[in-house]
Amino acid sequence: MRLKIIAFVILLQCVWILGTAFVKERALATGKTIVLETRPVDPRDLLRGDYVMLNYKISDVPRSVFSPRLDAEVPAGTLVYVGLKMRGQFYEVSRASLERVSADADEVVLKGRSASSWGATNNVHVAYGLERYYVGEGKGNPHGNLTVQVAVPDSGEGRIREVFIDGKPFADVMKDRD
Repeated sequence: MRLKIIAFVILLQCVWILGTAFVKERALATGKTIVLETRPVDPRDLLRGDYVMLNYKISDVPRSVFSPRLDAEVPAGTLVYVGLKMRGQFYEVSRASLERVSADADEVVLKGRSASSWGATNNVHVAYGLERYYVGEGKGNPHGNLTVQVAVPDSGEGRIREVFIDGKPFADVMKDRD
């Protein structure tokens, strides 16, 4: 009996791990791919290693695009749904809401959380969970124009598919620099 319980617990843990991996990989495989403009920062995480901190143009959402209109400050951690439309080469903010919205035909809705802002501003800073891209040791300081390819499934929870430096995949550029 005791052996059956231990086996059952181990089985549940395996199912949970595999299920989590399946959900994340499915989002990458089936999500709509968009390209975002970004600006890099060079930090280091002592436990996880080097990463590129990504700051997106879409992270600062103008208060004027919110529906219904925002009259008060948005508390940090509030869910924000941001509609993005292709404008030129990149997707940019078209609308935003604190309530779940459906994407129009030519639009993608990305889900994020409001972050604290400094001082009075006409923007709401939104973190999408796409702000860190982990890289190999010593490779966290890229030079060039960074763009990010993101997979956005129907849930709105985007996943980084690939990072590019001057239009070339990050890994290839860093390999060439070695």
